[in-house]
Amino acid sequence: MPGSRVPGRTWTVRLTGHSDHTVSVTCSTAACKMPPRSKDASSMRRFAAEHVKAHGRLAGARPNAACSCGSAQCTLHETRVHCAGTSLLVLVHNPAVGQVWTLAEVCQACARNVPHITILATGKPALPTPAAPSLEQPTQRAAVPGGFSSPEAAPDPSPGRRRPHRPHRPNRSRG
Repeated sequence: MPGSRVPGRTWTVRLTGHSDHTVSVTCSTAACKMPPRSKDASSMRRFAAEHVKAHGRLAGARPNAACSCGSAQCTLHETRVHCAGTSLLVLVHNPAVGQVWTLAEVCQACARNVPHITILATGKPALPTPAAPSLEQPTQRAAVPGGFSSPEAAPDPSPGRRRPHRPHRPNRSRG
């Protein structure tokens, strides 16, 4: 069905600390290769941020995507809203926590209520492609003065025929 919605997608990238003072990065997409544990937390944090941005660049926003937030009982925001509006691809990352990046396709109504959000793309519907132009172009119709049904019925405009010039009348005094 051409107008039907597809389920909204969600990706989650996590930075996890371990007891041996190393950190690891995990992605909700099983096919993604992650680097091994490292003691360099800042480089792993940069990797996680770049990894989720790469998902965003590759995924793009889909105009027919349903709101993934609504299908997950609106876990991205506290306020209950009814899903509505254009599909958006958003990145949710709280810099105070700094360990979880969530990339999701959500609707405009939910996006307004999600804290720490960055809109990466808008799922604008594709404009229908116009049909191939016909080879036969319509002929230009002659201009018709107002009130006439065809150019043949219109009178010849005569530029010499104008209203006579009225002389200037002085203002009357009221008295």
